[in-house]
Amino acid sequence: MRERYMEQLKKLHEELMQMGYLCQKAIGLAVDGMLTEDEESCRQAILLAKETDESEKTVENLCLKMILQQQPVASDLRKISAGLKMVTDLERMGDQAEDIGEIALGHNIGKWASKVELDAMAKEAISMVHKCVKAYVDSDLDLAREVIAQDDVVDGYFDSIKEKLISMLDEDKTGAYIVDVLMVAKYLERIGDHAVNVGEWVEYAITGVHKGTPDQLPLC
Repeated sequence: MRERYMEQLKKLHEELMQMGYLCQKAIGLAVDGMLTEDEESCRQAILLAKETDESEKTVENLCLKMILQQQPVASDLRKISAGLKMVTDLERMGDQAEDIGEIALGHNIGKWASKVELDAMAKEAISMVHKCVKAYVDSDLDLAREVIAQDDVVDGYFDSIKEKLISMLDEDKTGAYIVDVLMVAKYLERIGDHAVNVGEWVEYAITGVHKGTPDQLPLC
């Protein structure tokens, strides 16, 4: 039974790593496509992001199968439960990458997006996605907490970008373009939030405590 569980756990890790890769690639392509006004990159980002929907179903089915077949206890159950929770955040990251691609597609906002730190912000968000999945697979508590702390960097970029865009709005009177760029920054900020959620589920899988529970009570 234990050998079968380890095989399934390895499969779960592979699926989550693939889902994380899809999110990272989609975010990168969407933002690059926006900055360079390359519609093909935007379309590729949208297609990759849509693949996360199928990945979510695969991971959910695998987690449920592991719970039913293995009847895990203690740390094993927390590991599977955390995987089941974090896949929702990964799927939403994919949705937000898709939204960025759709905003960029045909809107020609590269001129305005290039004036703010969207590229740097996207790299931080992509880094968070990579680290949160790696933290789960490696049961790395320090890395999970690094992801949670890194959210301050992404939030800082968002605040800076918002201020600069407001200034540009006053100068250029190009409201529609500025709103589009701000929406992209907001989606990147939300991707960072979802990575934090994953980091917190990794903490739960390792420690048995989740920050979202009242009085920091262990869930199991």
